[in-house]
Amino acid sequence: MIAVLKGVLALLRFAVGACVFSFINVVIFRLPRGVSVVLGRSHCPACGRILTARELIPCVSFLVQRGRCAGCKKPISGRYFMGECLGGLAFLCCGAWFGYGEAGLLSLRGLLAFAYLAILMAVAGIDWDTRIIYDRFHIAIMVLGAAALWLFPEHGLVDRLIGAAAVSLPMLVLTLCVEGAFGGGDIKLMAASGFLLGWKAIIAAMFLGLISGGLYCVWMLAKGRLSRKDRFAFGPFLAAGLAASFFFGDAAAQWYLSIL
Repeated sequence: MIAVLKGVLALLRFAVGACVFSFINVVIFRLPRGVSVVLGRSHCPACGRILTARELIPCVSFLVQRGRCAGCKKPISGRYFMGECLGGLAFLCCGAWFGYGEAGLLSLRGLLAFAYLAILMAVAGIDWDTRIIYDRFHIAIMVLGAAALWLFPEHGLVDRLIGAAAVSLPMLVLTLCVEGAFGGGDIKLMAASGFLLGWKAIIAAMFLGLISGGLYCVWMLAKGRLSRKDRFAFGPFLAAGLAASFFFGDAAAQWYLSIL
């Protein structure tokens, strides 16, 4: 019985995370189009039909409808389903890593981590589509960084200020020397995130971003889908590195320094 109750509670927590990231999917779709993210009902992008409540159940509706609109039967992008699943997993991971509060929801540290992951999801999705990272996301990350001064006191102000410059400043210098090396949004993302994570984690995040982005580029070149002159959105790879480094960045950097 206890195992069943724990399973139900985990499912509910997953559902909360999926709902939040379902909203992030809305932000990714609407913000670049200049449409309000809070006003107006959800609709099918293909036929414009207003979606019913049963078509808006995170993860479940996509599976029940077999990835197609219930009206026009055109395929629904699998990104919506994957985003919702990532939200559920992110909520569970933040809870497992930072613990839950008295009400069974995330602790304050876990809530900050989950909020950061949600922002990174929005950054990755919008940058992938438009190659733009909006300043409002950088500001939101800086607000989280200010809160982290209290919630994560193990990283002091000096550590965070060094983190804000450790990666973003070399990126800026390289961009000034080599036109188009990095986008301004990428640089500001790493500056804001460096203040949140500290210098060790932000260096680990940049390393992961470069590795994953490089592998993607090589794969696309091999497939003939990119040429050497083409550019691609680097933000999603930075976001993935930042997400991993929030949990493992300090430990990875400490391990690397210990073997030098």
